[in-house]
Amino acid sequence: MLFQLPLIGLLPDWATFLVAVIDLVIRVAVLGIIPGNRRPTTAMAWLLAIFVIPTVGLLLFLMFGNFRLSRNRREQQQEVDNRVRATLARADDVDTRFPGAEWLHSAAALNRHLGSLPMVNGNTVRLIPGYEDALAEMAEAVRGAQRFVNAEFYIMSSDEVTDELFTALEEAAERGVEVRLLFDHIGTARIHGYRGLLRRLEASKIQWRRMLPLLPLLGHWRRPDLRNHRKILVVDGGVAFTGSLNLIERSYRNPRHRRVGRKWVELMARLEGPAVTTLNVVFATDWLSETGQLLAEQMEPPEPVGDMPAQVVPSGPAFANENNLRLFNTLIYSAQHRLSICSPYFVPDDSLLYAVTTAAQRGVDVELFVSEQGDQFLVHHAQQSYYEVLLAAGVKIYRYPKPYVLHAKHFTVDDDVAVLGSSNMDMRSFSLNMEVSLMLPGASIVAQMRRVEDMYRKISLPVDLHTWRQRSLLSRYVDNVARLTATVQ
Repeated sequence: MLFQLPLIGLLPDWATFLVAVIDLVIRVAVLGIIPGNRRPTTAMAWLLAIFVIPTVGLLLFLMFGNFRLSRNRREQQQEVDNRVRATLARADDVDTRFPGAEWLHSAAALNRHLGSLPMVNGNTVRLIPGYEDALAEMAEAVRGAQRFVNAEFYIMSSDEVTDELFTALEEAAERGVEVRLLFDHIGTARIHGYRGLLRRLEASKIQWRRMLPLLPLLGHWRRPDLRNHRKILVVDGGVAFTGSLNLIERSYRNPRHRRVGRKWVELMARLEGPAVTTLNVVFATDWLSETGQLLAEQMEPPEPVGDMPAQVVPSGPAFANENNLRLFNTLIYSAQHRLSICSPYFVPDDSLLYAVTTAAQRGVDVELFVSEQGDQFLVHHAQQSYYEVLLAAGVKIYRYPKPYVLHAKHFTVDDDVAVLGSSNMDMRSFSLNMEVSLMLPGASIVAQMRRVEDMYRKISLPVDLHTWRQRSLLSRYVDNVARLTATVQ
């Protein structure tokens, strides 16, 4: 029964009957409520949790079952989408044309329909695979700021590695630059030194806010694991950075990570050109949600500075659709020759799993880069539960050697398009996290990404199907249990 009270046997007969009726009503009700607007696998996982561990499962569902943001936030997202569409309709100087196959134009149309942001031409994009190099380049860009700096990261930390960037932000604010900073509340609050970060920000002229704050006493409450996972830095509307890197030293200020030498491996992109404005729209949307302030004056696109097209793809629970998942599936099904994927947390839903395995089965050379040892126990083991079916389909899996954590998130399709950003290929990034991705058509950016992929492959360990099938029954059991937990959303 859902209500398994220790003293239920001491209740009078009428009370026992009432409890049994309530139990039956709840069971019948959840059968018709939980599947609504959820994947069948997610709904089945929730139902299984409720029926196997009734009271705990029901309480967890009541806390975590709603994966949408508040109506107010969704309406704000729609307001920004409408403003973006209206602005672009009036702008005659934004070049949305780009060369490429018909399927690429179809994918760009999908992105614009879902996220409102167009493919824009006239950009330069350069990848930065070095962790400290990316932080140094961002600090240098901030030091040259004249009008504004908008920074948004899932995790922030004031430490010996990020100090140069934070100092640059403080100095920019002191000289009159409008510096705005957003960080995810829960993502950052769990990092050692959080109070020190708050003290440093409070002592500066930086305008800062927590994203998706969980502060019940102040009226801020929502599903606790809805997170803003984006990484964006925009300077003066002319240069921007995005990718997988958080503003924190490479071991995440964790003594256990430092003892074993665990460090994160990331990939960032530096952009110039009109795409910077579309990336700034994503920041402006989140700033509006947290402050109520609309940064309309920052939406004018800069002059073209190159010949590379780029499209920003926001996604998350503020949107009606899973924008990133739909894009990923569209591009993967379009692959003809080669598909290279890097995802630190590869826990696909059925649609993505079928897209990847189908590509391999129809002769596409598919490779997947993951970490040999992940930093999150359940997610890592859930990921491993997919290896056998992937290998059997012909997917090549390369494990980046421990103690490093390959945290970069990107993939390439043939020689035609590269995608990178903050989004993992897991159900959390598709449904629960607010993410941002960058779709980059063209052989030149794919060539840049190929050099990164070649670096990974050179030092990674391939997974052999026969050897993988020989792993212990205990390992299989742990992987499968972890896989079940990954679908409960």
